Amino acid sequence: MKPGIQRDLIPPDDALRLVGALNTMKATFYDRAQQWQLLDESGHVPAEPSYTELLGHATSAQDLSRDVLRLTGEFAASPHSAYRAGRATLAHLAMASTLSAHATSHFAETAEAALCLPRSSGPAGQHYLTNRMVIDHASARAFLRRASESLRDAAKELEDHLRFQHFLSTLTPRETPTLPPSRPSGRRH
Repeated sequence: MKPGIQRDLIPPDDALRLVGALNTMKATFYDRAQQWQLLDESGHVPAEPSYTELLGHATSAQDLSRDVLRLTGEFAASPHSAYRAGRATLAHLAMASTLSAHATSHFAETAEAALCLPRSSGPAGQHYLTNRMVIDHASARAFLRRASESLRDAAKELEDHLRFQHFLSTLTPRETPTLPPSRPSGRRH
């Protein structure tokens, strides 16, 4: 293998460790997007949505966002982020970081609207806040799903990089087996 190519490879142990972390994080983001619901079973906003529960969505989303930001920062600071596969992975991680931060703010806005709902003046104000809650909560969940997809894409970049490394290892020249010493032939001239 050429030294330049060898230098640009992310060590397999590092790549595998990161793929594992990304897959775990991806699943968590997706699960939360599925679990955190605003609407009741009939598809309506509850008459008295729980501010505490909705604020819990925002708090948990912030924890998820902090985790992906930390992972992104650690990867950006590593020498691996300078390689081709590393740059592509970092781009996906940066997208996941941005999307997760947006999810947090939308969940917080949903909770704020729930707190204001009982104090709103008249049916028009309640209708406005209810619609705002539905839109903000749905947007937050969509940001979590999209962050999950970005984490999946980052893991795929690293998996492709590992397959490339495996392919390169099959191309490296192998030692030629030593042939047994030649025997004198039975024919004489």
